[in-house]
Amino acid sequence: MKKSRIFLPILLAAALTSCGGEEFTYSDHHCNLTIDNSKHLDQTLNSALNPNSKGIFCKISHKSNSGALYFVFRNCQGQTSESIFNAIDQRLQSQNRLGMNNGVIVGYGNLSDPAQFYAYDAECPNCFDDNAIPMKSYPLDMNSSGIATCGKCRRQYNMNSGGNCINNTGKGLTRYRATTTGANGLLHIY
Repeated sequence: MKKSRIFLPILLAAALTSCGGEEFTYSDHHCNLTIDNSKHLDQTLNSALNPNSKGIFCKISHKSNSGALYFVFRNCQGQTSESIFNAIDQRLQSQNRLGMNNGVIVGYGNLSDPAQFYAYDAECPNCFDDNAIPMKSYPLDMNSSGIATCGKCRRQYNMNSGGNCINNTGKGLTRYRATTTGANGLLHIY
């Protein structure tokens, strides 16, 4: 009994101090997006999924054309392409899994070795509110340096280093957990 009186306060103190000041890294919004680039063979997406192409990021969104759904891929080098949804994409309802408002950005950062793979939401985390009625879009623009910029608030985010706000005036980019098996392999954002 005497040991438990000593042990319990120590255990309680350790539990209370272990979580202090820790910021959550990943979003609690789950995309559950899977794209098999061995089926799409899209070179724009390929450029961002290649671990040897550090600093190349690709925005993934979708559009509808004559009733057919397409992925739209646009990388930070200005290359754009489209790929029609296959049966797997339709079954997985991939159009509903592209971030909070039809867009995710993926790519390998160029500031670490080995390169770290990142997945971000394509909306400005400081302007976009997914609970707003009506919902307004504040998409990010990318440049070839791996910097994403909001057109409304003009905040800039460094995608190469985890999406931090460059001038520390707001929240960093919304990050998702993601894995890839390589350029012509699977991309999974969860």
